[in-house]
Amino acid sequence: MLFNSIDFFFFFPVVLLVYYFLSTRMQNAWLLVASYVFYGWWDWRFLGLILISTVVDYFVGGRIAKSKRPTARKRLLIASLATNLGILGIFKYYGFFVQSFVGLLEAVGLQAHVTTLQIVLPVGISFYTFQTMSYSFDIYRGRIEPTRNFLNFALFVAYFPQLVAGPIERAHHLLPKLEAVRRIKWLDIAVGFELILIGFFKKVAVADTLGPIVDSRFADPAMSSGLDLVVTTYLFAFQIYGDFSGYSDIARGTSRLFGVDLMRNFNQPYLSQSITEFWRRWHISLSTWLRDYLYIPLGGNRKGPRRTYINLLTTMLLGGLWHGANWTFVVWGGLHGMYLAVHKVVLGTRPVKQDSAPSLGFRSLFKVFVTFQLVCLTWIFFRAADLDSAIEILTRILTWEAGSPDMPALDVGQRIMLLIGALIAVDYLQAKSGHHAFMVGWHWVPRALGYATLILLTLTLGNMIDEVPFIYFQF
Repeated sequence: MLFNSIDFFFFFPVVLLVYYFLSTRMQNAWLLVASYVFYGWWDWRFLGLILISTVVDYFVGGRIAKSKRPTARKRLLIASLATNLGILGIFKYYGFFVQSFVGLLEAVGLQAHVTTLQIVLPVGISFYTFQTMSYSFDIYRGRIEPTRNFLNFALFVAYFPQLVAGPIERAHHLLPKLEAVRRIKWLDIAVGFELILIGFFKKVAVADTLGPIVDSRFADPAMSSGLDLVVTTYLFAFQIYGDFSGYSDIARGTSRLFGVDLMRNFNQPYLSQSITEFWRRWHISLSTWLRDYLYIPLGGNRKGPRRTYINLLTTMLLGGLWHGANWTFVVWGGLHGMYLAVHKVVLGTRPVKQDSAPSLGFRSLFKVFVTFQLVCLTWIFFRAADLDSAIEILTRILTWEAGSPDMPALDVGQRIMLLIGALIAVDYLQAKSGHHAFMVGWHWVPRALGYATLILLTLTLGNMIDEVPFIYFQF
């Protein structure tokens, strides 16, 4: 079920209305049922995978906490990792690794006949497997105690607002909120609806309007000019931000209406003044997950500069592969890993400064500009269908190739510029205020005007016809 679908338009009000009349225990049971309905809407068979991860990690977590023997605790943790990574590997990476292996054999002159399975990728599998694995990790490390309530844990894994595209919540943050008595306040309702409104503006007005333009150019880059491909890359940068951060806003907004405050997953990343700062602002739940469960266990920055750079590169390569079974994502992650390593060399031991919003001085804006260009370069690999397409795009940009006469020149137009300008304005106001629901504290007159403006832009300039899936559903 999509947030931007007619189905959700009827589903959510019913779930919310019933929820407000139930006790806390019954609220959790109701939310769990709603979450399974929400996820099973795509294919009810995928519910079996969530149930396997839920049952395994619930019992593994309890046994780890009770066990005093280090070897037994480690075996239990391995059982959790093997289950979750096994499911992820089979459904997401089996075909990728088989095809890569066959390609490697053919490159050295050997023929291989390997059977590949036509496996449908379950939506959101990368998100909920990482979320439930973090629970076992944290119990193993002694950071949290296991919950004794299976229903609450099942809801933690399957909670529908953030189930299919995050944020990837940690048990120490989300579980206590699911277990506590929740009293909905007017502020929760106001913040929730504003976040939902901003999220729909980003998704329907910005991302879904830019999507067809981006798709047409990336589908056959050999037909487009270098200039058009540069502009298209910038448009994709705003499309993916509007799409993914829009999802996170809607997720946080719907959850807030249930009295559950989810973590921020974005914090105005395109206002970053360095790549290091960018990764503290973009997909925060994934970047912190990779830091805590991969980068630091590898040694982090504790074993000298050379090992630090290797750890950064390894973490980002695997972070790229997490996004999808394609070498383009590996290159995307590798480029970010190199960026981070180079920035670490330049930075030395100085801390990274992170302001809520950059100043309007030349130095600050220049850093934002350079960081944005570096990020956009990596977006080419992220969006391209394969490495050959990415190389074609880069080649045409660097040589400033002319486009085919059969492909009309790209015309951005006032509509696109207005939507991007409005998105930047929302981002900057959020950064300056320090709150994503930045209009809640305004006087009712400017607040009403602000809401009306977002609604008007969405209804008149947005793509209201198609129910476009969120980009990160494929991961």
